[in-house]
Amino acid sequence: MSKQEAINKAMSLFDEGYACSQSVLLAFCNRFGMDEDKAKRIASTFGGGMGRLREKCGAVTGGFMVLGLAYGNTSPQDMKTKLDAYQKVRELDKKIKALHGTSTCSDLLKKHVTESEVTERKHHKIICCKVVGDVAGLLYDMLDDELNRND
Repeated sequence: MSKQEAINKAMSLFDEGYACSQSVLLAFCNRFGMDEDKAKRIASTFGGGMGRLREKCGAVTGGFMVLGLAYGNTSPQDMKTKLDAYQKVRELDKKIKALHGTSTCSDLLKKHVTESEVTERKHHKIICCKVVGDVAGLLYDMLDDELNRND
């Protein structure tokens, strides 16, 4: 899958009605042999800034899930892998903040849409779909860099 295909897939899933978090995870889950139904369920409550709490952007948290699949530890004693994965999470967060000034759902909404546009669910088209695509593209680059280093 090319970078543009990953971006298009995530944005298309979002347009279908999947949460931002689901859209990002689903765009990459097959790359890690993850069952799509499980991915849908795992990421389902992280949309809207984590259950519509408007905290960390759901697209970003979906990205964190992908980073966990790619870099996460499986042993509680493996602190190096755990801390390296945390660094990847901070890297993605920093990149989103560089693009959008924030990675917090409520701040993204305040910056780009009115309250009435949120009520009318227009924010999905105005900002959310863009962030979904941005996260997918950044993830692709992060994963591609790692794969190239391991070749």
